Amino acid sequence: MHATAVVLNGPRDLGLQTVALADPTATDLVIQIDHSGISTGTEKLIWTGDMPPFPGFGFPLVPGYESAGTVVAAGAETTYKTGDRVFVPGANCYGDIRGLFGGASNLLVSDAARVTRIDPGLKAEGALLALAATARHSMAGLNKSVPDLIVGHGVLGRLLARLTIAAGAPAPTVWEISEGRISGAMGYEVIHPDNDERRDYRSIYDASGSADLIASLIMRIQKGGEIVLAGFYDQITFPFPPAFMKEARLRIAAEWDRDDLVATRALIESGALSLEGLITHTAQASDCESAYQTAFNDPACLKMILDWSATA
Repeated sequence: MHATAVVLNGPRDLGLQTVALADPTATDLVIQIDHSGISTGTEKLIWTGDMPPFPGFGFPLVPGYESAGTVVAAGAETTYKTGDRVFVPGANCYGDIRGLFGGASNLLVSDAARVTRIDPGLKAEGALLALAATARHSMAGLNKSVPDLIVGHGVLGRLLARLTIAAGAPAPTVWEISEGRISGAMGYEVIHPDNDERRDYRSIYDASGSADLIASLIMRIQKGGEIVLAGFYDQITFPFPPAFMKEARLRIAAEWDRDDLVATRALIESGALSLEGLITHTAQASDCESAYQTAFNDPACLKMILDWSATA
């Protein structure tokens, strides 16, 4: 089998290519992807060439770990059937082309254990499940506090705020410096940081991914307060004396796990968590080069979704 996929051959060198797919096994699914998301965190670092080296990273690669599609063939040892709608967190099925993420393709092969069934009514929004699960992972579990301040009103920041309210906690304050991103709040307040005089936040979640902000955030917490790094960073530095005086705690929020996917899907299906208004841009997969540039460079773009329907 062959597929049409986005292939990143090097920094800023990206386009559609025909790629060979691995033969599916009895535990695999063949999935036709209709929508995939572009990550402005890890994928942007790869696209710009700023991604720190880590195991499995290299070019060429198929990006994308936010995909939604339909099962078109199911292995005999799976519990899936043709026609099931699923979320796919990427795939590694492209032979010599790395599937480091691997979800930006019109067709892919994935182990059934990696995918998650989703409501058939979730179309493009189905690709947002990974971001919602990432937000949930940063908040849920032992010794974790929900945010009372969220930095950044992008998709991740909005999901963090919505999940906080869904958990029954007080509405958080959200900081945003881009006028185009201030709107769209659902039950919480979005303000410019210059208009906030508070210095006693208990738990600050940074959803901006800006390492330069960490030092200033330390000055905003109460003694013993926590800063949660919910973005993806290269290096983080900050003056030690203020952190020492505050007895600051730093927590790194890693990627979601399967329990997060299941719990987040339940919140979405029950109506407790809305994905409304998070997708601002959609482009045909054939326009992927310009779509990636828009996703990474246009502040008005909260979330760019690639539509693969024309490549089916």
